[in-house]
Amino acid sequence: MAIGEFEGAAALPGESGALLATPMYWFYELGHAALNPSRAFADATRLFFKNPANPLAHTAYGKSVAATMELFERSTRRYRRPEWGIEYTTVGGERVPVHISTYWRRPFCRLLHFERAFTHAPRRPQPKLLIVAPMSGHYATLLRGTVETMLPNHDVYITEWIDARMVPIGEGRFDLDDYIDYIISMLHALGGDVHVMAVCQPSVPVLAAVAMMEADKDPYVPHSMVLMGGPIDTRINPNGVNQLAVGRGLNWFRRNVITKVPFPHPGVMRDVYPGFLQLHGFMSMNLDRHLEAHRNLFMHLVKGDGDSAQKHREFYDEYLAVMDLAAEFYLQTVDTVFIRHALPKGEMTHRGRRIDPKAIERVALMTVEGEQDDISSVGQTEAAHRLCTSLPADMRAHYLQPSVGHYGVFNGSRFRAEIAPRIADFVLTHGGNAGAQRKVASGVRH
Repeated sequence: MAIGEFEGAAALPGESGALLATPMYWFYELGHAALNPSRAFADATRLFFKNPANPLAHTAYGKSVAATMELFERSTRRYRRPEWGIEYTTVGGERVPVHISTYWRRPFCRLLHFERAFTHAPRRPQPKLLIVAPMSGHYATLLRGTVETMLPNHDVYITEWIDARMVPIGEGRFDLDDYIDYIISMLHALGGDVHVMAVCQPSVPVLAAVAMMEADKDPYVPHSMVLMGGPIDTRINPNGVNQLAVGRGLNWFRRNVITKVPFPHPGVMRDVYPGFLQLHGFMSMNLDRHLEAHRNLFMHLVKGDGDSAQKHREFYDEYLAVMDLAAEFYLQTVDTVFIRHALPKGEMTHRGRRIDPKAIERVALMTVEGEQDDISSVGQTEAAHRLCTSLPADMRAHYLQPSVGHYGVFNGSRFRAEIAPRIADFVLTHGGNAGAQRKVASGVRH
């Protein structure tokens, strides 16, 4: 199932957000705790009716009861951060072990390195690739397929943003300015010989970070940046998500969707946009589709179609795992990107300094969009080319992928077969010696 709505739902909640007040998070936690005995009973009942030693397990009645209990348990559980589960990749026909380690760390983010343990050095160049995952409600593991696709030909790093409810309030605030600082710090840590890929939401802060680095003649700018399905200019082909932000205004979001983290989470009393509200937004955008998927799960369980049921479980284990966002980051992003359109208007600032994409001269730019994207509409990401006017034509590329929605821009069969190879070619064309020569030509030496 290719469901690509998570970005917009996380960025901008629907009408139900008006019901949220500060105590709501506390009531939500209380409700989850109250359901614990029911979940335990449902799970025990499911196991009883799935036990091969139970004669009822082989009847339609027993299978229906077990399926019902599983649906109840899955519908009421809290889904934790999924594991990456990437242990091997294939490089040049060789099966190579993958070790995941933390390369860089700050209170709100870890930079993970998918280090490949080669027996022999690969013949094909392996450019360093920094994937900036969206901080929009889901964990970075939603990009597992993206990482798996890029690993055979790239030295992959990815941002793993931290759930705000897990960050003690003593660690301070985190806003859009901090996000940009984090990206710049990561690029410095990686030493400049790197390419950056921004998936969805981070397209704006990545473009802003690169523009700031170029304005400062920073030697550690990346060789190239790839912006995928991102809201660079949401005035273009505005959708319902975009129009909601403009119609409501920032104060509505501040009053109705911001709450405090309750005890006993480490981030108790931190102001956040809570994950459970984001999840409601995710589901309500395509409610009929989700209800049909769960009906199909029930039928697969009754019929004993284990493969189809497992695919459903794996998708929703990922899709239903959400994290809280720091309130200051959420509000500043809504205001800057969706309400004021500050970047395309030339009004976006970073710690008081105006961000000017025209300063970008050494970093090649590629944009990728999905023809059926209902979150970042066609043209919203391509708008980056109209902002980066100092780049020559041979340092630009744009690709519109037919017949995919938002999720398909960075995952799935079309991504693997048609989008990823184009990104790999772009990275190779604008990496290594070519990128270093551009930096030297600009008067900047390492």
